[in-house]
Amino acid sequence: IIVIYMKRCVIIGGAPINNYEYIKKELKEDDYLIYCDSGLKHLDNLERKPNLIVGDFDSIDNPNLNIETIVLPCEKDDTDTVFGVKEGLKRGFDEFLLIGVIGNRIDHTMGNISILLMLEKENKIGKIIDDYSECEIVKNTTKYIEDSYSYFSLLTVTPITKGITIKNAKYALNKADIANYYQYGVSNEVLKGSIAEVSIEEGMLLLIKVF
Repeated sequence: IIVIYMKRCVIIGGAPINNYEYIKKELKEDDYLIYCDSGLKHLDNLERKPNLIVGDFDSIDNPNLNIETIVLPCEKDDTDTVFGVKEGLKRGFDEFLLIGVIGNRIDHTMGNISILLMLEKENKIGKIIDDYSECEIVKNTTKYIEDSYSYFSLLTVTPITKGITIKNAKYALNKADIANYYQYGVSNEVLKGSIAEVSIEEGMLLLIKVF
């Protein structure tokens, strides 16, 4: 069996990052980094050179580096971050890590979280990390959560998610349903010394693991 290893695509947005040391530890040496517009403000602190820069440069000046740069129009359907992800998809990446995409503007934050759904639709792997948490989609696979996380939450991103089973957690579930108008899966805890398991039968959940 020949296994072909594909590098991961990292998307850097312009939302605040305070814990750079944690973010840097999560980056791999061979990651392909796409800096999106004002995400360039993180360049010095991340200490990682871009492989690609994209943006309309309405919130930061184009640094005109000797690096491939795609200049976008200011008026467009996609945000700079969404364009960066689409460009990564065009270039054949199957795994994406998004950083600097959870910030003070809830519209941008929710739009960026929806990128995980776009990646899921394309059968790609996507994860968001910020200073406090990690976000990923749960669909047709079991997710495992270590007790090193302080809390974890499950929010349905479909009208209703059915057959939710949670094991080895303070609040266990057995084939339960969560509707999008009643999100009761917030702030669960992994039992100490255990690894929690989350699985579903129908729908999709956003799993948020909090440090």
